[in-house]
Amino acid sequence: MGIYGAALGTFLFTLGLPTDFFLLFVWLWLATVAWNIDQPRGFHLRWLKDWGPLLALLIFYDLSRAAAKLFQAPHIKELPAADRAMFGGTLPTTWLQDKLYDPNHVHWWDVFASFVYMSHFVAAMTVAVVLYLRSRALWTAFMRRFLFLTAAGLLTYFVYPAAPPWWASKFGYITEHVERTSGRGWGAIGLQGTGKMLGAGQAMSNPVAAMPSLHSGWAMLIIAFFLPFVRKRWWPLLFAYPLSMTFTLVYTGDHYIIDVLVAWTYVALAFIIVGATERWWARRKRERAEANAPMSPAVASSPLTAVN
Repeated sequence: MGIYGAALGTFLFTLGLPTDFFLLFVWLWLATVAWNIDQPRGFHLRWLKDWGPLLALLIFYDLSRAAAKLFQAPHIKELPAADRAMFGGTLPTTWLQDKLYDPNHVHWWDVFASFVYMSHFVAAMTVAVVLYLRSRALWTAFMRRFLFLTAAGLLTYFVYPAAPPWWASKFGYITEHVERTSGRGWGAIGLQGTGKMLGAGQAMSNPVAAMPSLHSGWAMLIIAFFLPFVRKRWWPLLFAYPLSMTFTLVYTGDHYIIDVLVAWTYVALAFIIVGATERWWARRKRERAEANAPMSPAVASSPLTAVN
């Protein structure tokens, strides 16, 4: 484990946090190998089999969402109109940047926003790996909801491509000036490599995949999944993460509030639909097991059974 930690630390210091899902999966797989170094080779190869479908979906997500904008023109005006309707004619992004953004100085909240933004690429997958190592049942339940949410978001990118605030401002579709600032905090703390890796990833991604915000969706999914296992007095602390993600996305110009609200709605649907499907499937398996169960000798020889 020490060798893995040293290698990961060197990678993070020189190149920064990975934003490429394939690279992230390699590091996560190596973490499970290092943690279970005494396990046979088949154990580690099974990990690749179990996680293969998710990796395929995320790679498809990365590649295909960039092509989504080719199918129809992006929706641009509806999203800022929705935010203005909710906030008395003011765009929350421009309000926050007017109050907090200084192009000549990086504040602590800019660094905080960069960390929160980057956590999107590692938080959900790290949680999934921990669950995989600790409880296969919880891992399966988490992954079903995660896959539902991600697939629903990807489908929405195709049927409803939507522009974020920074894009709408850059091309003159909104009058307010909006800067995209999600990566500016890294240089202030000497992690230029992370900022460059993030910038490269953003340059290759779909610029009009704002609806829904899977950054906020994944953050809320993590918290919602663990709520039943945590005492209610700690819930406000848990919700600090998706709320921090919301602040980050709106402040940095990457999303409107409406994008976040729709993403949270998708999370609720993931739990409702997947949960209902799991209960239906469990009931069906139980009924099949009862129907196929052999009768006990006492029941089989009873007069009522013979008459029937």
